[in-house]
Amino acid sequence: MESVIPTAPEQPADEKDNQIKSPDQRPDAPPDYNSHFVPGPPGPAVPAPAGYAGGLPMGYNSPQQPGTFFSYQPAGGAHPIRYQPGKYHMSNQPVSVTWMPGPPPIPNCPPGLEYLTQLDTIHVLQHFEPLEMITSFETNNGYDIKNNLDQMVYIVNEDTDDFTRNAYRTLRPFILRVTDCMGREIMTMQRPFRCTCCCFCCPSTRQELEVQCPPGVTIGFVAEHWNLCRAVYSIQNEKKENVMRVRGPCSTYGCGSDSVFEVKSLDGVSNIGSIIRKWNGLLSAMGDADQFEIHFPLDMDVKMKAMIFGACFLIDFMYFERSPRRSSR
Repeated sequence: MESVIPTAPEQPADEKDNQIKSPDQRPDAPPDYNSHFVPGPPGPAVPAPAGYAGGLPMGYNSPQQPGTFFSYQPAGGAHPIRYQPGKYHMSNQPVSVTWMPGPPPIPNCPPGLEYLTQLDTIHVLQHFEPLEMITSFETNNGYDIKNNLDQMVYIVNEDTDDFTRNAYRTLRPFILRVTDCMGREIMTMQRPFRCTCCCFCCPSTRQELEVQCPPGVTIGFVAEHWNLCRAVYSIQNEKKENVMRVRGPCSTYGCGSDSVFEVKSLDGVSNIGSIIRKWNGLLSAMGDADQFEIHFPLDMDVKMKAMIFGACFLIDFMYFERSPRRSSR
């Protein structure tokens, strides 16, 4: 008998066409099947690592390519990192602050006070410190100074040590440093310690504030006057000569209403300006975050504007600074 060699059954032609052919081994041959790959959006633009010979991979933008991305330059790195706005949560991103445009230098004007020559109203906004309410630990006060357009004019920060703040509380001596948009200290306000445990009519117990602009150069003083029922201050020049008076309301702790301190001439007839402590609801009643509004004539001498500005802080510490209650044992 002849041996029969088995052979594979012959497949139909249509089944052969449906099979995927093995790719051609030639490198220049294109694939013979349709690709279902859909390219995604371009990735974040990053520079090529050191020593990378092939440049940037496909699908990456060049760092010089303009687009709708902003850069964050790390403190110790050499390359910027780019983020798409609104896509990633950046908790450490600083809040943008709009500053008042800096005016040109003015003759016979202390440097940094040129801003006040263009203003007749400024707003003093104290920072709210929840740590004081929670821990009863007195912290340094901070204030934002803005104009009517909500533009930042100055930043005021208290510079007092922890022991002095918590030992003397509202009677503490302090130094307030006023800085501009460049971070330069353009004004310093100092309050010496005055004991109030003896006779109130004694001159040595009256509160006083010294204003220096630039720091180290005294331009005036704010001196308290004893009065039985209201707050009265004198605004003095560098020679301690009285120039204006500040007259407060009979009750400075008014609940639900503003407290107005009028700035008057020495004879008490002419109204020059005002320092208004604004009532801002719960923060005024419970928190220590006061808001003031200061008014003065636009053409007023800039040094006197600075003195009225300084009087606002002495009034705040004397009448509206609320120290946290200490727990009693």
